[in-house]
Amino acid sequence: MDDRQADTRRPLIAGNWKMHKLPSEANAWTREFIAKLDESVQATGPLTCDVALAVPYTHLPGMSRQAYGSRLWLGAQDVSAHAEGAYTGEVSAAMLKDTGARCVVVGHSERRAYHGEDDALVKQKVLRSLEVGLTPILCVGESRAQRDAGDAEAVVVAQLGRALDGVTLSDAG
Repeated sequence: MDDRQADTRRPLIAGNWKMHKLPSEANAWTREFIAKLDESVQATGPLTCDVALAVPYTHLPGMSRQAYGSRLWLGAQDVSAHAEGAYTGEVSAAMLKDTGARCVVVGHSERRAYHGEDDALVKQKVLRSLEVGLTPILCVGESRAQRDAGDAEAVVVAQLGRALDGVTLSDAG
C-alpha cells in the first residue's frame, strides 16, 4: 500500500485501458492526460479521490516515467498468482511494482469468462499484490443470466466472500 493511513483512505477512480494504443502512442497520451488532470485541479481545487489507469504490461515502464511525481496512479490489468518461477507469459506482482505500478486489476469478468479464473485464484492474486504493496482493484459481477434470474446480489456477495476470505488490512503491510 502507499503511505496513507487506513482511516484516511480515499476513493479510487480507475479506468481499464484494455488493449489499445502502442506504447509509443501511450506515452504522449499520458503527458496530455496528466496536463489535463493538473488543469482540473487548478480550476476546481484538490482532488478528493485518487485517479488510476490500468494499462497493458508493455505500457507500464514508459507511462510510469511520464506519470512519476504526478497525481496519476498507474496499474496493470492482471497479475500472476505466483511470486516467480517457470510460468511463461505471467507477470509477477514484484515485476509490476518495479515498473512503477501502484495498483492492479484482479478478477475482471473477462479473465473469469475467457480464462476460467475462479475466486480462489483471484484471492491468490489479491494476496500476491498486497505482499509487494500494490493496491488490488477487485472486480466482481454477475453474468446477464444471473442478473436476469435475480441472483446478482447473491453472486457478487459470494464472489467477495470467497476472494477476500481471510484477507485482512494487515495483509496490506
